Amino acid sequence: MSTTSIPLVGAARPGLLGKLWRGNVGPVLVVVAAIMVVWYVAAVAMNWQGVSERFARMGQDASAGAVFWQTMAEDRPMLPVPHQILVELHKTVLDVAPTSRRSLVYHATETISATLVGFLMGSALGVLLAVGIVHLRTLQKSLMPWVISSQTVPILAIAPIIVVVLGSIGLRGLIPKAIISAYLCFFPVTIGMVKGLEAPDRMQRDLMRTYSASTAEIFWKLRLPASLPYLFASLKVAIAISLVGAIVAELPTGAQAGLGARLLAGSYYGQTIQIWSALVVAAACAALLVVAVGLLEKAVMKAMGGRP
Repeated sequence: MSTTSIPLVGAARPGLLGKLWRGNVGPVLVVVAAIMVVWYVAAVAMNWQGVSERFARMGQDASAGAVFWQTMAEDRPMLPVPHQILVELHKTVLDVAPTSRRSLVYHATETISATLVGFLMGSALGVLLAVGIVHLRTLQKSLMPWVISSQTVPILAIAPIIVVVLGSIGLRGLIPKAIISAYLCFFPVTIGMVKGLEAPDRMQRDLMRTYSASTAEIFWKLRLPASLPYLFASLKVAIAISLVGAIVAELPTGAQAGLGARLLAGSYYGQTIQIWSALVVAAACAALLVVAVGLLEKAVMKAMGGRP
């Protein structure tokens, strides 16, 4: 005899906070809280000696409590604490005009513009290379090793050369940074697209040929739809790497604008809080760009009849 479970009338249903905690919000908050605790402990440990020595030079016999609180209020700490970075972000994001050179919004806009141009260039190059490698056996044997070996050269060694060469022919500003970004981001797009175009097995390709499908029809109706999940996965990696390339390109050029220029100026003058605030903004920009690619993926998949 089968029995059915009867729900309890007085059972409490989980509220909004309970649902959020059981979802992704709870684990994320736990990880963030752990990072904050480790960050504060590391900041106190790294700044302790410098604060103690300064108190000693001033002839003050400071207690451990005074040293502790001063480690979290240093003007130029070895490691700034999170609330110092938040104060700096408030000053450089909300308290100044976005068009001011003191604004991190202005510097982020300069870096993101080069990132997007380089991302588009690198993605287009990666897709073209992947299509050629898949359809031409000669390119697969000759070009693929060069594509892989191109990433073994450090970008810090290539960036000054690219900037100098392009500057000698009159190309300055956005274009050199975009080319360096494209150099970094074309690789994951090429590898991911090759994997995606080869995802359909031989039986599927043979079935298309039995229907007298041409190479172009096989590409548009079989290979390309099958490659989209691989393509968008590689695009998410490429957009983040493209941002790194734009920042790296700003370091050896002595750029006056961009997050890389902000990092360089902070390192020159020992402004660690400025450096960390620029790093936080760069990480936020990378996250937003990856989310934007994810939204584009959902829209494309939905338009092609995939799952929403």
